[in-house]
Amino acid sequence: MMKPKAQHYIDLIIVLTQKELKVKYKSSFLGYLWSIGHPLAFALVFWVAFKVVMRIEVENYALFLIAGLFPWQWFSNSINASPTIFLGNASIIKKVNFPRNLMPFTQVFQDMIHFVLATPVIVLFLFIYHKSPSLSWLYGIPVLLIIQFLMTYGISLIVSSTNLFFRDLERLTIIFTTLLFYFTPVIYPETMIPEKYKQFINLNPLSPLMVNWRNLFLSGTLELSYLTISLGYALLSFAIGYLVYRKLSWKFAEVL
Repeated sequence: MMKPKAQHYIDLIIVLTQKELKVKYKSSFLGYLWSIGHPLAFALVFWVAFKVVMRIEVENYALFLIAGLFPWQWFSNSINASPTIFLGNASIIKKVNFPRNLMPFTQVFQDMIHFVLATPVIVLFLFIYHKSPSLSWLYGIPVLLIIQFLMTYGISLIVSSTNLFFRDLERLTIIFTTLLFYFTPVIYPETMIPEKYKQFINLNPLSPLMVNWRNLFLSGTLELSYLTISLGYALLSFAIGYLVYRKLSWKFAEVL
């Protein structure tokens, strides 16, 4: 009996995810620890720079940083890896007929898994600062996971598809994510943005999402207006990404 088409896709996603995880951690002694070590190292640097040296007035600043850097790392890793997704799998694309958009999907999916597996570190920091996880995590985390997945996957589709025809996009993507990081309230609270510029905060698709992640982790709350804006950006990103992919995918084998 033949498997349904959806089951074939699920099996393919599992195989591709396992392949990427094996490649990523091949000959790596620390393995999973690298997934949490990177944001923790950055948190330490920012804590020294802003809390110790510049003495920023943010309560529990180390916890504040952890709550923002972990979801940001998921987005950043997926987007920075997206330009080479199709290029790195050129031999498979040329030989096997399957939906190519599953490759960016798998990349974003595995980075999401790393993020989920890193949440115990956030819980540990909560306990260190005499706080505890909220029951609202039970519905808040799945909702934000879906929104961020759709947004990241959509952008990843745009970048990975376009990079085959405009190879400079790989370098531009790294510059873009670096600049976006500092324009997003990750290492500073949105309340520190000058009043005359606060009207522009929602023009950054990542700002409402990152603020909600941090609020959920630190206080167990979600701001509905930010949630609505994030969902709108996520659906728009996914729609544009899929349209770009459909428009360009038939030429992939020719340019690889």
